[in-house]
Amino acid sequence: MRIDKFLSECKVATRSETAKAVRRGAVLLDGVPVKRADTPVDPETSVVTYCGEVVNYRRYTYVILNKPDGYVSATEDKREKTVLDLLDEEVTKFEVFPCGRLDKNTLGLMLLTNNGPLAHTLLSPKRHVEKVYRFECAKAPSEGDIEALQNGVDIGGYVTKPCTVKMTGDTSGEITLSEGKYHQIKLMFEAVENRILYLERIRFAFLTLGDLERGEWRYLTEEEIKKLEGLGK
Repeated sequence: MRIDKFLSECKVATRSETAKAVRRGAVLLDGVPVKRADTPVDPETSVVTYCGEVVNYRRYTYVILNKPDGYVSATEDKREKTVLDLLDEEVTKFEVFPCGRLDKNTLGLMLLTNNGPLAHTLLSPKRHVEKVYRFECAKAPSEGDIEALQNGVDIGGYVTKPCTVKMTGDTSGEITLSEGKYHQIKLMFEAVENRILYLERIRFAFLTLGDLERGEWRYLTEEEIKKLEGLGK
């Protein structure tokens, strides 16, 4: 990879800006000033410094966010606050987007990335990537209701795939899905004449929120990235 392409992909400098910085001696490769903007670099092993700052190469960016109430799962919206408004510019410059959506009033774990192919794979029902949600409903579901939810219910011309429902209280519990239709959990409970009052995603695949407070985010670790990308193979 050329060093000007490297810096461009890292959103550090355009190719023309890199050329100017090279002429000033402000671009170093392994501690040595480069003389040409087309100097080859190895993104995995080379140490590139731009204007005194070491540049870490990321082919893709992955972020976990603890979504608060009132934010829409979109990259832009003319009327509503989006989940991207919660991120710093250092992340948004990489043009990340939500991997799957949460309703405006649904809380919890969101994965954001700029790896489109992997996002598509992770959201495919054929991959059976689990999503776990904590819920509170309006009334205690009967054993028959729970059995119906787990076996699949009609949510308007579509019968949901089998899932797992574990009650933790009379009206509270956790539901594990391997798909994600629009308003799916709310529609599922409506199908058994109940209503969702509170919904929070607490796990996506193996990812959990850990100690992330509402509205906070973090980058995935290298270990998490390898494991996540492994799910797409």
